Amino acid sequence: MNTINITFDHVGLSVADLDLQRDFYARALGLTEVEEELELPEAGVRTAILRRPDGLKLEFVERSGSAPQEFADPYAGAAVQGYFHWALAVADLEAAHAQLLAAGATEVSPPAPAARPGARFAYLKDPEGNLLELIQAAPVR
Repeated sequence: MNTINITFDHVGLSVADLDLQRDFYARALGLTEVEEELELPEAGVRTAILRRPDGLKLEFVERSGSAPQEFADPYAGAAVQGYFHWALAVADLEAAHAQLLAAGATEVSPPAPAARPGARFAYLKDPEGNLLELIQAAPVR
């Protein structure tokens, strides 16, 4: 079997307010470089791909009339096929968690031990309720 060369490019989020989400993710994660913007007025669509200097990218797609998925229990999204959450590896879970909270995220679960031995994790929601996981790997011995 031939192996093809694949690298991760970006995550795309459908959002109600592109400007609100751009501002939050700039403050929360430093996604400030604009890689691409597109407007399709006839379709009611605006998009933007934002990037950090280290290459992390996130695309926002705003479509007029879109409806949010709202769950009383944030984990209920796992019962709906499709996007559930996206995860970021962080070196310092407490610092990253505090930074996102200060930028306007809502805590879903505080930093705690993860399923991977020695690893830790936390879940937060962005201003529109999209679930984000922070993962700190186990210390290297």
